[in-house]
Amino acid sequence: MKRALISDIHGNLEALLAVLADIRSQSVDEIYCLGDIIGYGPNPCECLDQVMKNCKVTILGNHDQAALFDPDGFNPMALQAIYWTRDQLDNGPGSAAQVNGRWDFLGELPRYHDDEQFKFVHGSPRDPTNEYVFPEYIFDQRKMEILFGKVKQYCFMGHTHLPGIFTTNCEFIQPDECDYHYQLTGEKAMVNVGSVGQPRDEDNRACYVILDKDAPGGPTVTYRRVEYDIETTANKIYAEADLSDQLGDRIKHGR
Repeated sequence: MKRALISDIHGNLEALLAVLADIRSQSVDEIYCLGDIIGYGPNPCECLDQVMKNCKVTILGNHDQAALFDPDGFNPMALQAIYWTRDQLDNGPGSAAQVNGRWDFLGELPRYHDDEQFKFVHGSPRDPTNEYVFPEYIFDQRKMEILFGKVKQYCFMGHTHLPGIFTTNCEFIQPDECDYHYQLTGEKAMVNVGSVGQPRDEDNRACYVILDKDAPGGPTVTYRRVEYDIETTANKIYAEADLSDQLGDRIKHGR
């Protein structure tokens, strides 16, 4: 059983389509989305349609939640983008049934998904929607102990847009440090799958993970980086007065 784990698409249709094409080449059985389908990017409706069509499980992200309710803790750039996104969802392409279907889909998203020893969240095992788990947290042993206390065995998440594996030894293993492939050993681990639509690790390629549950020796995590047409997405952002140009610059630089 191979699962593709995608997260933090953020309305970036070009990145999402490139990732879906790459997934199709990898003999993947099913796709899980760990949230933040929308927010920041120029194609929220189209990205929602693709996720609704292709993903077996989708988790609520904080930007998805902000489209439904009053945004909490958003900076001005993110807040402006979420208000613009709401307008797009209300007035976007398709029939009234399609528009309502997108809102219904968002409103029914779960905050987490459990599957035996695997837990899937957007934020953290303690707060599935909103809590960030940054790489520098490895220097706070007490915080890490608390987080791992909420993990049965393996937890997969997004939210920070920074891919890598947290271990109980207070390590954060970046993808290039394990040659983009990591064997889960049976010890607890938290795996950040990175971001499809807005990477922030100074690599502007879209990022996602393939989880092979049945690999010899135990489950494996493989990181995939996928090139896409960044200029097209950035130009769409620049063309929208209510989306900050910084959002276009950000995806070009991967930070």
